[in-house]
Amino acid sequence: MANDLDKEKYFTYLRSVKKSIELFREENIALQAELGVLQQQYGVITGKMTVTVEKKEYTLQQAAKFLESHDRNKREEVYKKIQDRRLQDTTQLNELYNQLIQKRNKEAINAGFENYRDYRFKELGRFDYTKEDCYQFHDAVKQHVLPLVNIIYQKKKQKLGLDTLRPWDIDAEPAGTEPLHPFKTSDELINKSIECFTKLRPFFGDCLKKMQELKHLDLESRKGKAPGGYNCPLAESGAPFIFMNAAGQMHDVTTMVHEGGHAVHSFLAHPLELSGFKEYPMEIAEVASMAMELFSMDEWNTFFDNEADLQRAKEHQLERVITIFPWIAIIDKFQHWIYENPTHTNEQRTAKWNEILNEFKDDVIDYSGLESYRSNAWQRQLHLFEVPFYYIEYGIAQLGAIGMWMQYKQNKQQAMDNYCNALTLGGTKTLPQLFETAGLTFDFSPDKIKVLMEFVKAEMDKVV
Repeated sequence: MANDLDKEKYFTYLRSVKKSIELFREENIALQAELGVLQQQYGVITGKMTVTVEKKEYTLQQAAKFLESHDRNKREEVYKKIQDRRLQDTTQLNELYNQLIQKRNKEAINAGFENYRDYRFKELGRFDYTKEDCYQFHDAVKQHVLPLVNIIYQKKKQKLGLDTLRPWDIDAEPAGTEPLHPFKTSDELINKSIECFTKLRPFFGDCLKKMQELKHLDLESRKGKAPGGYNCPLAESGAPFIFMNAAGQMHDVTTMVHEGGHAVHSFLAHPLELSGFKEYPMEIAEVASMAMELFSMDEWNTFFDNEADLQRAKEHQLERVITIFPWIAIIDKFQHWIYENPTHTNEQRTAKWNEILNEFKDDVIDYSGLESYRSNAWQRQLHLFEVPFYYIEYGIAQLGAIGMWMQYKQNKQQAMDNYCNALTLGGTKTLPQLFETAGLTFDFSPDKIKVLMEFVKAEMDKVV
């Protein structure tokens, strides 16, 4: 009986089981099956999207590489082709989203909730933060992150020598600047990653070595291989599996150290006695991976002999960390409105999207003449269709990762100890308790985020 179990030891596990029981409604079984089928339609629709560039057909993801071209006209051409292709399926995706909203709303009402947002918060196991905390996050991004985004884009504009920065310029480098090439083969990537991790802490390197020995690493991109990258825990051996598509780019290094952080988490949580104890919250799982990206920067000379390339890699990493925050806030705020107003029209939805988008707009990029693309931009976000409300976790985790990095800069060994101690707990403690064990406060208020952004700004100033 649950009453006979140690209340403290099994608290989070029993809380999760109880939540699932409380949410169950027989009338929702068929509805959830319908939702599962509908959600798959998003991938069917977007998977067919291709564009032709230089007489060759590309998926939209493949075509995005042209946005790094030194030829500005080529960048603009490809950017507009990608956006025009998305516009072709606007009506189909609107109709799909309308069906999803209607069925999700019904699912929530069946379970006794006023709206799907409140139902989904419980379904996702958000026991430790509320919608009001999300609103605080949105405000904090506006107040303390957007000014940094403006600085990043202003520097990009100056570096490219442009009078106006357009959306197709964001991923470009000045003419003559070659892409970073931190490794040539997947063997080189793993060996350099092991060296990098070992310098941080020998145990981290040992985790990757164990995976290498067990052939739990499938890193190289090849024809017919599924896209993406992930770390898959394996319950029997405790040694997870990393899958990715490395092609010799800097992005592959950040993917490798990110997934390597997840792998370390898997190793540390493996000794826990119940599988349920190893089901840790996504917010702490991503702290493990995102913090590893930031920790590892101190050892990226493993990948670069050239100091200028090393500095450029670090600068790019910090830009990535900051510029994602506004988009996270936009997507999250949009969803709160969507499900608080489930009977809205397509026109009302577009108007609200544009309003929120402009709330978080930077002051540097010139979007004039691109209004139709901007109005449609929400349709590119898979999470809205397939995993509703599952997005702010990335923002919370990134704040936690920055907090870990701040600790690391003050006392490397203490930060590493705190990191390992928190990850060893798996999902046996609440999110605030896991953050506290990591030496962090579970707080995403404007005041807290201001401190973290000031720290990142100071670190950015050191590498440029």
